[in-house]
Amino acid sequence: MATSELQNTFKILIASDIHLGYMESDPIRGNDSLNTFEEILQIAREKNVDFILHGGDLFHENKPSRPTLHGCLALLREYCMGDKPVNFEYLSDQSVDFKHCKFPNVNYEEPNFNISIPMFSIHGNHDDPTGPGNLCSLDLLHTAGFVNYFGKATSLDKIQISPLLLQKGETKLALYGLGSVRDERLHRMFVKKDVSMLRPKEHPDGWFNVFVLHQNRAKHSATSYIPEQFLEDFLDLVVWGHEHECRLNVSGEKVEWNPTQQFYVCQPGSSIATSLSEGETVSKHVGILEINGKNFRMNSVQLKSVRQFYMEDVVLGKHLKSTEPNAQKKAEVFCLQKIEDMISKAEEEHTGSAKQPKQPLVRLRVDYSGFDPFSSQRFGQKFVDRVANPKSMIHFHRQRIERSTFKDDPDVVARLKTIPLDSTRVEDMVSKIVSEDRYQLKLLTEKGMGEAVKEYVDKDEKGAIGELVKYQQKNLSLQYQLKLLTEKGMGEAVKEYVDKDEKGAIGELVKYQLKKTQGYLHKRNTSEDQIVEDVFRYKEERKKTSGEVEEEVKAALKEAQAKRESQPNGDADVTMTSDDDMDLAEGSDTSQVLVARGRGRGTRGRGRGRGKDLDDDRDLIITSKSSSRGRGSRGGRGSRGSKAPVAAERGSITSFLKPSSSRQSIRRDSEEDSIILDDSDEEEMSNSSRHSKTSKATSRKRGISYFEDSDEEESLTKRKK
Repeated sequence: MATSELQNTFKILIASDIHLGYMESDPIRGNDSLNTFEEILQIAREKNVDFILHGGDLFHENKPSRPTLHGCLALLREYCMGDKPVNFEYLSDQSVDFKHCKFPNVNYEEPNFNISIPMFSIHGNHDDPTGPGNLCSLDLLHTAGFVNYFGKATSLDKIQISPLLLQKGETKLALYGLGSVRDERLHRMFVKKDVSMLRPKEHPDGWFNVFVLHQNRAKHSATSYIPEQFLEDFLDLVVWGHEHECRLNVSGEKVEWNPTQQFYVCQPGSSIATSLSEGETVSKHVGILEINGKNFRMNSVQLKSVRQFYMEDVVLGKHLKSTEPNAQKKAEVFCLQKIEDMISKAEEEHTGSAKQPKQPLVRLRVDYSGFDPFSSQRFGQKFVDRVANPKSMIHFHRQRIERSTFKDDPDVVARLKTIPLDSTRVEDMVSKIVSEDRYQLKLLTEKGMGEAVKEYVDKDEKGAIGELVKYQQKNLSLQYQLKLLTEKGMGEAVKEYVDKDEKGAIGELVKYQLKKTQGYLHKRNTSEDQIVEDVFRYKEERKKTSGEVEEEVKAALKEAQAKRESQPNGDADVTMTSDDDMDLAEGSDTSQVLVARGRGRGTRGRGRGRGKDLDDDRDLIITSKSSSRGRGSRGGRGSRGSKAPVAAERGSITSFLKPSSSRQSIRRDSEEDSIILDDSDEEEMSNSSRHSKTSKATSRKRGISYFEDSDEEESLTKRKK
């Protein structure tokens, strides 16, 4: 090529899907990706290319290991840095093209770096941005000055692709790039016209337009690929990443022509086999693209350091008879010979390069229909030192049997259509399912649902929402049961509970009234639609007869007392104490029962307690004679809630049901067995409640969070305080 043509010709190395770090923990295949990457960089130096264009998936993992990242940086520094000048200009606004990067400029124009072969790359689906800051491994390489990372979509509502405008002599190159986006989403955005490409205003037809992307090209489903018809027709060449099959040699031009869109497609494929599939068996190449004006030429260079891969399909039924004696043994011998043939073929076709591994990848897919499969693990042990994948050499499968369906027999379909369905039964089933599953969430309040979801997200409490539904169902059932009671009957039961410590009074009254209500409904032969109306009618009738209500209460109390006396330790209260509780109760009588649930400060002590952790459904019962001030009984990390202590008054039910804020002090009749709550005590309890809420809120902020060291120190300081 003449000197004048060289000055006007871009020379670009095209590669994709290098997958650095693939199988790095494998003792045989661990260094395959780095060896091939080094060969690609050597080809770039030998061919004296202007820059390297990579189509995504430089790394196999989103967070590459330190050995893999170190190996990549070492190779880029060795082959891409040097004194060779860069002979093309960058014309577009770098702050726009690299706005997603910390340093929005190309590395070869950075005065602190000496770049001889620039590398431009988009991200793939394996090394895509994620996590805090939406960063990926290419962001690290760009910040370090080794790679020019472009094509990152900062918004998924609308994607506007701005080209990198390069010029060498009289040749102008518009380089478009789009990193990997989920295929279904990008497909939908193309349909909605939410993807656009900008073109230079000055001489738009004088630019050679190249577009590099990393998406599915083959149709896997209706929307899980990007049709070539979605792309703009002003493009001249499309470099397609993500597809691992190398298609540089499918035609003499090394590229494929799309007659509909009037552009060429280049699919370089991967440089390493990451799956034992048929597409990976094609020999691996990289492309050398030469652009002069609006003309271009593509050449392919075979990679000689790639591990060989051979695959073959066999059907045992075509070579052996399953009825023969020792058929399984003969099938194993037959497969053994096939593996030997592939190993011999690999030895003959070895390139002779010192960097190409001696042990090939071998895959034999065996259709064993009619035969019993043999042990693939035992079979692979015979080739441990001769192949790279002895554990996965054999893949057994059976031929699919095409079964006839109802569609093949129209008479069967006609008979099925005449079968009547019991519509009433179906409706009952649907109603039952809906009432049990779907509408259970209607029992939840917004706050309760929010707390359950937060527990699920922050603490991985998978049963939080289900337990909340059960709890709300239980409470809802209890609410409907309590609606059966009249105000007078409820008041009498509460009075008995308070004055005489009849803990089963309310429950027995509910059970007693449920039984009477059921008898009333049965006598009236009430239908399902009239149940609620008749229940409330019965309740109103009982209100008019006060004597009947008193008899109900007396009967319920007798049953409660009888059950309590029948228990072996019916009068004993269950008291849960900790070491601090013993300090509080020491030297006191047990005449007054005080129920408290909360976290943080204790019920009577001023200090912060270190009580035991209790479940939410348990109560801590503390017995005390006087208001002795000791350490708190339920401090530290107790159960949830911050309810203030409730002291009982021997007055009327009305005074007992008053809010706690309206009672300045509460005294019992007996001065000896009294608990006095003065203003200072209420203030102390209020502070305890606030401390509990603060502690609870602080604990819920934990979970999965990311913060700096300063934030952690501040959090630790607050906890110490």
